[in-house]
Amino acid sequence: MRYRRGDNGNVLFATERCNSFCLMCSQPPRQIEDDWRIEQLCALAELVDKDEPSIAISGGEPTLLGEGLPRIVERCADSLPHTHVHVLSNGRLFGEGVYAQSFRALHPSLTWGIPLYGDHHRLHDYVVQSQGAFAQTIRGLYALHAAGQRIEIRVVLVKPTVERLLDLARYMYRNLPFVEHVAFMGIEPIGFAKANHPALWIDPADMASSLADAVEFLTRRGLSVSIYNLPLCALPESLWQFARRSISNWKQDYLPACANCGVKDQCGGFFGWVTPDWTSRAIRPIETGIRHA
Repeated sequence: MRYRRGDNGNVLFATERCNSFCLMCSQPPRQIEDDWRIEQLCALAELVDKDEPSIAISGGEPTLLGEGLPRIVERCADSLPHTHVHVLSNGRLFGEGVYAQSFRALHPSLTWGIPLYGDHHRLHDYVVQSQGAFAQTIRGLYALHAAGQRIEIRVVLVKPTVERLLDLARYMYRNLPFVEHVAFMGIEPIGFAKANHPALWIDPADMASSLADAVEFLTRRGLSVSIYNLPLCALPESLWQFARRSISNWKQDYLPACANCGVKDQCGGFFGWVTPDWTSRAIRPIETGIRHA
């Protein structure tokens, strides 16, 4: 667990195991026995401040804890009933529906962040490096919806996904109308991403048009959209209203070019381990304040 009062990225770390092997995974999985974390996290939940606004449960893949995960969520409901709990999962183990039902009405403020990287199985399965993952994730999303769960779709902006980003937006609108939030996310340059840079990296300046089209398509149809992990100067000004200060405080940093930027205090900045290979050519100080489009 990483917990710090006032932080924006407090996490209950569920497991190092995962059933996917994503090309850009920032926390490379280890296939070890760590079910001991269940009791530890249940105990730790009782130590978190009662007025903590939100906390995440992440991994690895938290659902690999089996019945241990609903136990953790239930303990959060008992100890932190006013804290929003956001579980980051690939959704693949919910397909039969029974497991998803175990979370029904378990916590008064629970959402699931589920990644989707393509509008067809070949693309999504390639990014997560697991055959059949797309079909499992889609079935899992429907199972979560049937269990009355709130769902966010997370789209990491890697090159093969950006190439079909508008197609993915259309797919989500037509096939997943119950999703309440879509987050488009800049890549975190650590873990597996470092080894897969040529296959993954696309300068935000070069994805601006595709990202703007996808955001416009979804927002025009009433979906809530956010952009995470991208600095304002790398985005068209029309997208600034969707950009969030999403990088956890302990990971966040700024570049020398940011020193005299007029919107630095509104900008999410960069991951602390960003290198020139992962830095947009568009980075520059902005002289004026934010003007929402």
